[in-house]
Amino acid sequence: MNKITNNKAWFLVLPVFFIVAISAIIPLMTVVNYSVQDIFDPQTRFFVGTEWFEQVLGDSRLHDALIRQIIYTLSVLFIEIPLGIAVALTLPRKGWGVSASMVLLALPLLIPWNVVGTIWQIFGRADIGLGGYVINMMGIDYNYSQNPMDAWVTVLVMDVWHWTSLIVLLCYAGLRSIPDAYYQAAKIDGASRWAVFRFIQLPKMQSVLVIGVLLRFMDSFMIYTEPFVLTGGGPGNATTFLSQFLTRMAVGQFDLGPAAAFSLVYFLIILLVCWVFYTVVMNAGKREEQ
Repeated sequence: MNKITNNKAWFLVLPVFFIVAISAIIPLMTVVNYSVQDIFDPQTRFFVGTEWFEQVLGDSRLHDALIRQIIYTLSVLFIEIPLGIAVALTLPRKGWGVSASMVLLALPLLIPWNVVGTIWQIFGRADIGLGGYVINMMGIDYNYSQNPMDAWVTVLVMDVWHWTSLIVLLCYAGLRSIPDAYYQAAKIDGASRWAVFRFIQLPKMQSVLVIGVLLRFMDSFMIYTEPFVLTGGGPGNATTFLSQFLTRMAVGQFDLGPAAAFSLVYFLIILLVCWVFYTVVMNAGKREEQ
C-alpha cells in the first residue's frame, strides 16, 4: 500500500518536471545542437563537430574577456563578503532600528538592474551627476566614459552598492539564529570579541555565507545589464565581460554556432566553480564539527 502511495506521489512533481523541461532542458539541447553545426539559414546547416569549440577557446578576445571577468568577480567577492559581515555585526538586535535597517537594506535590492545602471550613469557624470561633480571638485580627473580605470571602478562600486545588502541580510539572519545561551557562555568564559566572532558567529553563518558567495559569484560572473547600460562595455573593451562578449557574438554578428559553443563553455565554468566551492566548504565544515 505504501509503495502504491509513493508512486502516486510522483504525479505531484510532474508539473515541475514539465516546466523545467520547457524552460531549461529543451533550450539547452537546442544550444548543444547549434554548437556542432554551421547554420546558414533555417534549412541549410552542416555538421562541424568540435570546430566551433576549438575556435572559441582559441579566441584571444575571449581570453581577455575571461580575465576581466575573473578579476571583476574576485573583486566583488573580496569586497562584498567582508563588508556584508561587518555591517551585519553592527545592526541592532532589538527595537525599531531592526525594522528600519531591514527596509533601508532592502531598497537597493528592489531596484531593477537597468534602472541601477541608469542611476549610476547619471550620478557619475561630471556635468549633471552629483558623484562625478564632487570627485572632480576634489581635484581628481574622473570620467568613466573615457578613462578605462574610472569605468572599471564605477562598475565595481555600483555592484557593491547594489548587492552588498543581500550579504548583510543573509548574515544578519544567520546571527539572529544563534541562541543567547552561546553568548552567555562566552561571557562567563571571558571570551574576547574576536573569539566570539571566530568560534560562535562565523560557524553559525557558514551556511548562509555559502549561499551568499554562490549567489554573488553566479550573478557577478553573468553580469550584463548594469555595465551595458552604464558604459556599453567601454571605453574600448574595458568593461566588456563574458556575457557582453556572448551577446555581441550571437546578436551583433549572428554567429549562432560559435555563440552556442561559447555559451556551453560559459555554463560549464560557472557550474564547475560552484560545485568545487560548495564541496570544499561543506567538507571543511564537516571536519570542524568532528
